[in-house]
Amino acid sequence: MATMGSPSHQLRKDVGHLKYTDLLPYNKDGYAATREFLLKVTELLVEFVKDTHDRNKKILDFHHPAEMLRLLDLDVPDRGLPLQQLLDDCSKTLQYQVKTGHPRFFNQLSCGLDLISMTGEWLTATANTNMFTYEIAPVFILMEHVVLEKMRDIIGFRGGDSILAPGGSISNLYAFLAARHKLFPGYKEKGIHSIAGQLVMFTSDQCHYSVKSCAAVCGLGTDNCVEVPSDERGRMIPEQLEKLILERKARGHVPFFVNATAGTTVLGAFDPLEPIADICHKYRLWLHVDAAWGGGLLLSKKHRHPRLTGIERADSVTWNPHKLMGTLLQCSTVHFKEDGLLISCNQMSAEYLFMQDKLYDVRYDTGDKVIQCGRHNDIFKLWLQWRAKGTEGFEKHMDRLMELAAYMTRKIKSMPDKYHLIVEPEMVNVSFWYVPSRLRGMAHTAEREKILGEITPVLKGRMMQAGTLMVGYQPLDERPNFFRNIISSAAVTEVDVDFLLAELERLGHDL
Repeated sequence: MATMGSPSHQLRKDVGHLKYTDLLPYNKDGYAATREFLLKVTELLVEFVKDTHDRNKKILDFHHPAEMLRLLDLDVPDRGLPLQQLLDDCSKTLQYQVKTGHPRFFNQLSCGLDLISMTGEWLTATANTNMFTYEIAPVFILMEHVVLEKMRDIIGFRGGDSILAPGGSISNLYAFLAARHKLFPGYKEKGIHSIAGQLVMFTSDQCHYSVKSCAAVCGLGTDNCVEVPSDERGRMIPEQLEKLILERKARGHVPFFVNATAGTTVLGAFDPLEPIADICHKYRLWLHVDAAWGGGLLLSKKHRHPRLTGIERADSVTWNPHKLMGTLLQCSTVHFKEDGLLISCNQMSAEYLFMQDKLYDVRYDTGDKVIQCGRHNDIFKLWLQWRAKGTEGFEKHMDRLMELAAYMTRKIKSMPDKYHLIVEPEMVNVSFWYVPSRLRGMAHTAEREKILGEITPVLKGRMMQAGTLMVGYQPLDERPNFFRNIISSAAVTEVDVDFLLAELERLGHDL
């Protein structure tokens, strides 16, 4: 990217010294200055896109917080600054921003920079409309209706309802609320006194923390979010689920909700949906599938089964396109088998927004379906991306990511002296320890794992300071820190996987 103050980032002097009041809408004659300023900002963004995909550029220029505060001028002034300074601020912000679209950024579940989806986000920001009524967002509301219906059809629901929510955690919360409302409709008006007994929910010990958060936020208490043991590959054990349900029923509690995870955050494991659905049917419990991470594999004929077999039996499903599908942040959906639950559960009928005597079909007013009222437009970037790729293009993307994960797994297995695979991956999460030279002759024991766990954050620190690579790490259960590599970016190739393994060796061999 061009350096600060370079000619490519300079406005003409007669424009650079202007203030925001010289632009539209404050100055009705300010179109020329507005256009020049916005085009320069756009040039900055396009340069950042170019640099993001340049393997010779660093992913980040790392600085500790105190040093970063010295490098940046973050003061919020009393008097507004000129346009040239604002443009320089944009440039410097990008200069120190992590390039999450870089082919060697493997750090998060959401990686990559899909340019069509990015284009949609630019348009969305410019349109700047809310999503609570058809009245103010007619095109986007209809897009949402069509795309979400398509997604429900892919899941296997016939009819039903859906909504876009601000992240998978809130999508899971909407599922929880709808389940409670379905089974205990008096709760909305009467509260906890309408339920004769302690509500209890169940989820695997590998689930996303937002599931336990639902219990805390909604009054159950985290003690009543029962963690079901998982097997050695991170999948819920159905027999343990049934045992725990019976234990709680024997105590007079009211089991009502089971969360199954399709693609756990760390290991990428898929809970066995068919036997879990059988148990939910037997005891009349709501089945929610948190497929925020793994939902993208619904688009792959090759990889959908057996991982997601039985998902059509769920009552609700969370699915985040901003993860495996590569849609820009944020884009999270939650889907319900039964239509009408969302509106029945959350409707407050605010008269200043949701009048019933409007000139159009008010069923397209979506704001009363959600507790948040206003919603960001997260649909256009997904709709435009789907138009570009088609369902076929998404399927090819899913298959390619899985192919790359398999390639990385084979490479790790081919170097058992340098790398230790934690578990055979079900998805694109490849979890492993890097083994430095001094430990390569040591038997793999708990003591060795302890040392490897201590080395992992040190190597991550070297990685960030070098700026050439980013891979996340974490502990899990009895396992100390290990690397969790995520391949979800369309930019990644086998060359990048090879670089990753070679770079870890370069940075960590002497640890």
